[in-house]
Amino acid sequence: MEGLASTGTITVQPYCTRRKYISPQPYPHHLTKGLFTSCLRMSTKPRLTTSITASVQPIESAIPAQCNNTQPSREVLEIWQSADAVCFDVDSTVCLDEGIDELAEFCGAGKAVAEWTARAMSGSVPFEDALAARLSLFNPPLSQLQDFLEKKPPRLSPGIDELIKKLKVKQTDVYLISGGFRQMIQPVSLLLGIPPENIFANQLLFGSSGEFLGFDRSEPTSRSGGKATAVQQIREAHGYKALVMLGDGATDLEARKPGGADLFICYAGVQLREAVAAKADWVVFNFQDLINSLE
Repeated sequence: MEGLASTGTITVQPYCTRRKYISPQPYPHHLTKGLFTSCLRMSTKPRLTTSITASVQPIESAIPAQCNNTQPSREVLEIWQSADAVCFDVDSTVCLDEGIDELAEFCGAGKAVAEWTARAMSGSVPFEDALAARLSLFNPPLSQLQDFLEKKPPRLSPGIDELIKKLKVKQTDVYLISGGFRQMIQPVSLLLGIPPENIFANQLLFGSSGEFLGFDRSEPTSRSGGKATAVQQIREAHGYKALVMLGDGATDLEARKPGGADLFICYAGVQLREAVAAKADWVVFNFQDLINSLE
């Protein structure tokens, strides 16, 4: 796609479906800002949330010849093993899909929005410009978003639930940092047992009749460099000694800067973005590699 820096895309097929009953939890105030209050009423009955875990067969031979970081150095491994916080990107990392692409496809604007997503992830255009442009192509009303969330459950990347469980056993704090939307990431956080206050993401805004108004531009993740800002805020608030950022895109790579992440791990199990992988501290194609390294 135009503006994409030599990216390989891997097609996956789901192999199993898991169902969990989840009791609804109240939304914290910062998740409801800008939303029509009556639209946030939740049922008192448990709801059935379905996630799909898909098998991925990464083409590791697609790694560029100059990419020599698929095996961690001793220093990288020590930081990963001692991390007291790990921040995960969501789209094409924790989940198999790009959330905004899936929503756009559901709303009938999939191809045009996917092209803009490729530009944003390659870093060729400012993120905030790409986000506004993508949303303007389909302007989803609240009713359509709710219909999407009901009919399109999250598709988790294979091994992510086991990795997060392993991190929790080690008492490592886990965060989700995404250029996607809180409304779509909340079900993912519930499935993985990540508290809502550990979500840093954008917020879709709707009017009193459910009409689409835009997105909250005060969120740090709504603009270029936002993930780096979020990681710095997390670090300053909690004083973590070793913090790792894990993702697939240019916005994730940005988080590895002074005062931000100590380590950037590029997850290429869904998409291999050569320009990003080349600058990563460690490139992995399978979460099992990270799980094994913690044992």
